[in-house]
Amino acid sequence: SVRYSGYLEGSDEPFCTSCNRKYPRLMKLGRDITLWGLEIGLLTMKVGEAARFFFLPGYAYGKMGCPPLIPPNAMATFEVEVVDFLDSAECDAFFELSAEQQDSVPLQKVLKVADTERQFGNHLYHVHNFKDAKRRYKKAFSILDRSPSDENEQRQINASKLPLLLNLSATYLKLERPDRALVYGKKALEIDQRNAKALFRCGQARLCMAEYQEARDFLVRAQRVQPFNHNINNEIKKLAR
Repeated sequence: SVRYSGYLEGSDEPFCTSCNRKYPRLMKLGRDITLWGLEIGLLTMKVGEAARFFFLPGYAYGKMGCPPLIPPNAMATFEVEVVDFLDSAECDAFFELSAEQQDSVPLQKVLKVADTERQFGNHLYHVHNFKDAKRRYKKAFSILDRSPSDENEQRQINASKLPLLLNLSATYLKLERPDRALVYGKKALEIDQRNAKALFRCGQARLCMAEYQEARDFLVRAQRVQPFNHNINNEIKKLAR
């Protein structure tokens, strides 16, 4: 996720920019970002870093340019800020496998892929792209539906499933689907019956569905686990009103 503005030599106005977007979209190196110099430059940067790059024509638009916007042999300057970065290489490789091949992948690698997909979902959630966030969370959850070899593996799978279920519940609330939010909140409680976030999500969902007594039951249970949680206490006040 990058904020950038590109300038031609001698011009104060950018010929391309992403700075007019409130939330810069995710772009993939080599697919969405194909300018050679920009690829090289971005790979030297950290999240939160800003830089200015000066590109010779060979690292920009070459001898031909890109008529009519970019003249031949143009020098280009790019001002760039890296907002966020996710390494999707292992995810891409995993999802290119057949279902049978995915089942044979070691659990630790599957957990890592699921966690990366969850991070993608989190990024999309924070930029208010709730539909795509939901798809990412569900994609991550689907690959965790495998039979564990022992109790330790089951604990690891559950530990990965729990935040996904909580995120799905929160996302469905944003999508104004409290019925689905309740389903995923309850699934989270099957893993951890005292999880305050899961109880809170279920309470929120019940409140949205105007099921006030059931909402109160969930919220009071959440309050018992975290008595000083600001969000839980505010929701109980909302319910009382």
